[in-house]
Amino acid sequence: MNRRTFLQATAAGAATLALSHNSFAADNPDLALIQKEIEKRHDEAVQRLQQWIRQPSIAAEKRGMEEGCDLTMRMLRDAGFDEVAKIPTAGQPGIFATLDAGAPRTVGLYFMYDVKQADPDEWSSPPFEAALIDKPNLGKAVVGRGAVNQKGPEASFLAALHAIRGAGKKVPVNFVLVAEDEEEIGSPHFPQIVRRPEVLAALRKCSGVYMPSAEQDLDGKVTMTLGAKGVVELELVSSGEKWGRGPRKDVHSSTKAMLDSPAWHLVEALVTLVSPDGNTPAIEGFADKARPLSDGETKMIAEAARRLDENVAKKQLSVDHWVHDVNYQQALELLQSRPTVNIEGLVGGYTGPGGKTILPHRAVAKLDLRLVPDMKADEALAVLKAHLAKHGFGDIEVNMTGGYDPNSTSADAPLIRAQVAFYRGKGIDPVVLPRSAGSWPGYVFTGDPLHLPAGHFGMGHGSGAHAPDEYYVIESTNPNVQGMDGAVRSHVEYLYELATI
Repeated sequence: MNRRTFLQATAAGAATLALSHNSFAADNPDLALIQKEIEKRHDEAVQRLQQWIRQPSIAAEKRGMEEGCDLTMRMLRDAGFDEVAKIPTAGQPGIFATLDAGAPRTVGLYFMYDVKQADPDEWSSPPFEAALIDKPNLGKAVVGRGAVNQKGPEASFLAALHAIRGAGKKVPVNFVLVAEDEEEIGSPHFPQIVRRPEVLAALRKCSGVYMPSAEQDLDGKVTMTLGAKGVVELELVSSGEKWGRGPRKDVHSSTKAMLDSPAWHLVEALVTLVSPDGNTPAIEGFADKARPLSDGETKMIAEAARRLDENVAKKQLSVDHWVHDVNYQQALELLQSRPTVNIEGLVGGYTGPGGKTILPHRAVAKLDLRLVPDMKADEALAVLKAHLAKHGFGDIEVNMTGGYDPNSTSADAPLIRAQVAFYRGKGIDPVVLPRSAGSWPGYVFTGDPLHLPAGHFGMGHGSGAHAPDEYYVIESTNPNVQGMDGAVRSHVEYLYELATI
């Protein structure tokens, strides 16, 4: 599963939405023709995904960004989008595209085409080779960076458009698509794309916005979320130069007896950000606006604790205990409701083989702060800076690299109702949660000025996002999980659901 699905699956709750179902699959003869096209175009769809993976687009390394943008634009045009434009930003470019099918309803789409970094030494096959691998008890999968996060699901969506057109049918809804290649660094310039006048005008015509995803776990379970936590990604930099104490260059470690250490200075600052056990944020004012769980959300989570296997969740996370040794239901409540302060990495001095007796002049901590409704990213950054200054660490640089506010969508939104209708039509009782513990920049759609519902949708399975050997299932031998053809068909049927709600 991808990073968002994994976080969602560890906190799944019961779907209790009572909805009517008008299934395209049950009564539309067009599906048989489209299904034949899906099967006929299977190899074409797989090759399209492989081509996409083989084009690295890594925002953190500024690698392949223009090439990744141009390739994505070509793929959108090939899939039938009428207008496809590159949108410049203060960072990497984005994409604005539309498809006018002459339909009464218009749907928004969010794509990302950047991926995380990959160390080839950690992979069983090169991360940008897009190799086809037989995975025991699962089937054939494409392995590569971006396979499931998010190029695989997005390629399945594009394959659905190719199949509909190949069958001689019209897409049942119009599309407005916005895409970025900085999602993996916190989407720092995505608002510049969405808030252009022509993009806002087009999005205002939409009934909602969705991101193609692979939502099936290995047992076939599907998790839906009604929002996501926000995030602030940043670096704290301690240096002898800014501090005015300690060395301004690396010196011999024997001098520690008479010199201050910027590295220890950073460690002391980090200690003030959380409780002694590291589990509760201690930044003054940080969580003041955090919205408590409602009674309905608490009941949803209680149902999740009843339905899910706690031992499986612990095995997936490779842990033996939850924080404070709370029970599973309490752990899930924390996952959904608690803002967090997390250390992603610490870098300072010498980290190679053996020892190197130095006193480093500089140390860096990479942090992410997760936010719940009604917290704001800019406010979280401000209180962090104020906290550091108050505690004597005002010299430490705070460099925000990306981030955004939380987002929320109503369970009654047509976008969500269509998803529930689709899944229930497949005999799947979807798990519905208040929010994902992970983050994506849906706030630009759900917040001012658009106030649109937004979420993820898609069948199929993959795993390893942000990790070695990331994969997306192409041909499934697991009876619980759809392969790529099933994922393609799910998008076709979902589009027809959206057209009827």
